Amino acid sequence: MKKNYTKKILLFLTIFVGSSLSYGQVKRLNDPSIVAHNKRMVFESWGDFRPYPKYFLGIQTNFAYATVWGWLAPSRNRDYKDGADIRPLKPTGLEIQRFAELEFQRKEAEKIKLQVDTLYTRNVQDFAHWTSVTVEADPLWLLYYKRMLKPLKEFPDNPQNYIQWQIKEDKTYQNMLANGGIAHLEKELALLKDKYNNSRTLDMPRGKRFLMYHETLIGWRKFVNQLRAFDQKNNLFLDYKKLLTKSRTKLESDWRSNDLAIAQKMMIEYKNKF
Repeated sequence: MKKNYTKKILLFLTIFVGSSLSYGQVKRLNDPSIVAHNKRMVFESWGDFRPYPKYFLGIQTNFAYATVWGWLAPSRNRDYKDGADIRPLKPTGLEIQRFAELEFQRKEAEKIKLQVDTLYTRNVQDFAHWTSVTVEADPLWLLYYKRMLKPLKEFPDNPQNYIQWQIKEDKTYQNMLANGGIAHLEKELALLKDKYNNSRTLDMPRGKRFLMYHETLIGWRKFVNQLRAFDQKNNLFLDYKKLLTKSRTKLESDWRSNDLAIAQKMMIEYKNKF
């Protein structure tokens, strides 16, 4: 066991030392032509086309230059060397233009997002103001119009007797039914009920909804006053009619009586009043 353990330690040390020596033997390449090319392709400067030419008696003698930039090089290399500055990161380079375009698009996207968010918020607010779903939660409805329009809501849609019409006596109701007063009130009631239902169920601006509430409330007050006026007028008419009938009967009976009977009747009628 000890021998195996010792062998493992020696093997580990051998591998570690060998890797350290091999790492130390790695050479760093520094090719000036590659460095110059990297500078051209990034942003630093355009030019420095290495390798450089060498001349002897006016004749170019650098074979490396001839194969890269000279007469032995492909035509595209010479076009590249003699062409325009195509650095992508120069002030007017393609990459700079793309970055500028991306920044412009980003700002435009932020503006569009802000506009969309504003439109969405406005649409939500408009929906809350327009829809009939939220009418029950409106503060002004809860504080005032709900209480004021409650009698109209609870009033029967199609009243059939004097109790439902809130008239004092049935004979008054029958008289109003005969002279057309009930028919007129039925039309007014139907219009008020229809306006009330529309104000509660249709989608419309909040301001218009409350204008309809107010118009309905004014119409309801006029309807109630009209109903009371009809009731009083018909009661007064029936009282006059009853009085005239009684007076006519009394006059007819008085004409058939003699003076003594009339005097006795008057004495009996007024004996306890004086």
